[in-house]
Amino acid sequence: MDANNLGVITPKRPVLSVSARKIKDNAADWHNLITKWETLNDAGFAVANKIVNTRISELTKDPEMELEGSSEISSSDQTHPEYNKELDSLCKELHGALESMAKIQAKMEKLTSTTKGICDLETFHREVEKCPIPLFHTWPTTYFYEVSLKLSEMYRKELLLKRTVVEAIAHTRARDLMMTYLSIWLHQPYLDESGKVHLESMLYETGHRP
Repeated sequence: MDANNLGVITPKRPVLSVSARKIKDNAADWHNLITKWETLNDAGFAVANKIVNTRISELTKDPEMELEGSSEISSSDQTHPEYNKELDSLCKELHGALESMAKIQAKMEKLTSTTKGICDLETFHREVEKCPIPLFHTWPTTYFYEVSLKLSEMYRKELLLKRTVVEAIAHTRARDLMMTYLSIWLHQPYLDESGKVHLESMLYETGHRP
């Protein structure tokens, strides 16, 4: 005898509203974009490390090139066309990684803008219906926008810092400064632990995490 004949009804999963589904999709997009960013950051660090090693190697061959605080290219660089070609190739590769990260950050801003629109719409509906029910578990709708805005701002600042690193790392003769640039790229000071907490909380709230 089947379940229908016994009068047993299998409970169905609740159907998400359009707004809830979109926010859930946005949360997944945030996860994917941040994962891609981290992959590019690792790749960029490997390239930046090669740039620093190349410059330090050149400084070792000619100690007079190392002038603390100077950002000009030494005239002796012009006598090493193969070296310049290698360095130029590495700089282009690092710049390419940066531009890919810029595209990711632009998508983050678009996600934030989309979330703001959804929250405004939901706020309007709640005011009309007088029924402030969360779309998922506990978060009010506006909190999704607040979290997105915080994440987007973190990555915007980090992108600006990375641009500074890319523009300067191959042109300084100061070893300590080179290593500082390298450390800045790797450790991403604007991306603190709160960003990870915000992302994981959003994934949990939307059902992406058990």
